[in-house]
Amino acid sequence: MDTSMLCCWLQVHGKDRCGTTDDPWDHARVAKKIEEEQELNTKFVLPMATVIETGNHIAQAGVRRFETAEKLAEILRSAAQQLTPWIAFDEQVVLWGREGLLKLAEELPVAASMSRSLGDTTIRTVANYYWEGGYTVELFTADADLKSSEPSGPIHFADIGEEEPRRRKDRRRKR
Repeated sequence: MDTSMLCCWLQVHGKDRCGTTDDPWDHARVAKKIEEEQELNTKFVLPMATVIETGNHIAQAGVRRFETAEKLAEILRSAAQQLTPWIAFDEQVVLWGREGLLKLAEELPVAASMSRSLGDTTIRTVANYYWEGGYTVELFTADADLKSSEPSGPIHFADIGEEEPRRRKDRRRKR
């Protein structure tokens, strides 16, 4: 889930709508999508970039800062406790460890030259982490550029520099 969707769902003042004229999102539409995904037992991952950016938007909102921050805090508690539908991204070393930082340093100039934010770059990394782990990944975003980088298709472990795990179960959700 990216920042725009979380802000829209939480109804952060001034950030309660997102998307384009052709594909607008508001609280009701985001809530409906979340309900539909919950019925499919979808798990929601909040990348750290989404949490930080949403928190910043809440702090800068002109009204309802405390109430909105309480809603975000409840989601964080649920994610920390692995309460459905939220799960915590416990592998922050993928992003912020030595190797992750070196990879990010390589990707950042190209991403910035394409007007891609650091947040979106790290969201892509989290999405790829889960996809490489055998999950179906959907980037819940109204950003067409970010959505276009949604990982899909079969994993070719040789392409990611790994051998296929012996007992890997395909945990991809079928729709």
